[in-house]
Amino acid sequence: MRQAATDVNDPEVAAGPADQVSADVPATAPGVSVVIATRNRPELLAKAVQAALGQDYDGPVEVIAVFDQAEPSPDLARDDEHRSVRVTRNSRTPGLAGARNTGLGLARHPVVAFCDDDDFWTPAKLRAQVAAMAATGARASVTGIRIHYGTQVRRRTIDARVLRHDDLVRSRVTAAHPSSYVVERAVAEQAGPVDEVLPGGYGEDYDWLLRVSAITDIACVSEPMVEVLWHPGSYFTRQWDTIEEALGYLLRKHPDIAADGRGAARIHGQQAFALAALGRRRDSWSRLVTTLRENPRERRAWATMLVLARVTTADRVLHAANKVGRGI
Repeated sequence: MRQAATDVNDPEVAAGPADQVSADVPATAPGVSVVIATRNRPELLAKAVQAALGQDYDGPVEVIAVFDQAEPSPDLARDDEHRSVRVTRNSRTPGLAGARNTGLGLARHPVVAFCDDDDFWTPAKLRAQVAAMAATGARASVTGIRIHYGTQVRRRTIDARVLRHDDLVRSRVTAAHPSSYVVERAVAEQAGPVDEVLPGGYGEDYDWLLRVSAITDIACVSEPMVEVLWHPGSYFTRQWDTIEEALGYLLRKHPDIAADGRGAARIHGQQAFALAALGRRRDSWSRLVTTLRENPRERRAWATMLVLARVTTADRVLHAANKVGRGI
């Protein structure tokens, strides 16, 4: 469901050599509840559901398809002890966060996972992630992704065996996409619900992963195991005012980001760029100075300067970044 062309993007964390997971899935593979929030994309949803049901994984898998502001499709339901599909309406705040929380509240298995309705998994995804969690002792996991943007396809891998909270404070880690999240349900409950108040829902996945990472390390499967579709017409493409407001909200909610030079510069740089895109030049220059003071190497600051100098436009910068699998 996430149209991620303007998601918060940073280069992958280099926390040491990436280790290939060699451990097997535990003898009794835990059941997994897969929450797929959806709205008016029946063909893509069907593909996402089939990919989840088709996992090369010994444990039971249930898909919970949560229809947000749309009429549910009962034909998707499947009553099978090993591979089931449940269909429901979003019973919480309209939007992606409320839909995900609706699904989490209905999950029956000890492990939960997210998948956006316009993304789909490769067959070995769950098996690899549960093995990675067993090998590292982590209670959550993410994988690399393959980003499709128009005719461009870009691989994003994670060059770390685990991600820790400090890693995510400094970097969004684009490859840690919500469609790859696999988390023990007990950890998900401890982290709390996906934030339904965050302006526009922008960055709700990053906010939730930050809270998960405060509880447990996050095991990484470097290889791309999720096919992610980015849309040039993303909801957030020109919602710069919402983006700027949401970024300020995240800084206030997570003081550990504000206290970290690189982390703060990343967010302030994004705000400076959004303000430049809105034509609020004076506010953008002020935020730009703050960004450079925190981290002179912050790439968003230099992108903002190009826009403020009228060398290019915000849309052109964003399009160029998206073509190589990155964002602002």
